[in-house]
Amino acid sequence: MKIAVIGYSGSGKSTLARRLGIYYDAPVLHLDSVHFLPDWKVRDRQEKEKIVEDFLNGSRLWVVDGNYPKLSYDRRMAEADLIVMMLFNRFNCLWRVTKRYRKFKNSTRPDMAKGCSEKLDFEFVRWVLYKGRSKADTQRFKNIKNTYSKKTVVLKNQKQLDRFLKQFEGENNEV
Repeated sequence: MKIAVIGYSGSGKSTLARRLGIYYDAPVLHLDSVHFLPDWKVRDRQEKEKIVEDFLNGSRLWVVDGNYPKLSYDRRMAEADLIVMMLFNRFNCLWRVTKRYRKFKNSTRPDMAKGCSEKLDFEFVRWVLYKGRSKADTQRFKNIKNTYSKKTVVLKNQKQLDRFLKQFEGENNEV
């Protein structure tokens, strides 16, 4: 099983990816941990591309969490057996980001690059509410839904996410 988890910031992509990785016993790649170096510095583009390509080439099973359209995006979508698109509304995402900040304040969350302490500043709030929801992003998600409709699941709220996760219960209670 190869799974791509994409969607808006704060929707729960990383948490879902981690849970699916456990369920399928598949390696998980969090693209935020590829993009950033310690102290929120951005990794060199060629190095990021190599890390992602090596990961995709290295396993017949994988879960990739994140959008990053310049990091093997078309390949990830084409090769994925399942695309989970998390399109929660902006205010729900902001609430979730705030909750995450309280949980990981002054530490680095597990899906992030080492040395990137959790932060909640004006620029990130602006990203969650507006900039991370550009027309290009919206169009990219629509294109994915149209191109890969048979293997795409769209989740717009917690209730839909809970229903989606129910199918993985029983066999492995960690999901």
